[in-house]
Amino acid sequence: MPDTPEEPRKGSLWRTLKAVAWGFFGVRKNSDYQEDIARLTPLHIVIVGLVAVACFVGALILLVKYVVAA
Repeated sequence: MPDTPEEPRKGSLWRTLKAVAWGFFGVRKNSDYQEDIARLTPLHIVIVGLVAVACFVGALILLVKYVVAA
């Protein structure tokens, strides 16, 4: 096997946000998924996913408080 160094993954914040949003929605083209695997860092996906979940839960709590108060 040749000892070729792996090229560093270069993903942008926008691309990571888009990948996480499509993951929440549950629909993704296989070609886009394969490209995300090649470019995005798993740590960035986990961090953005946790922040997105926190925002989603916060929005749901605010919505419930609004509906119950009305």
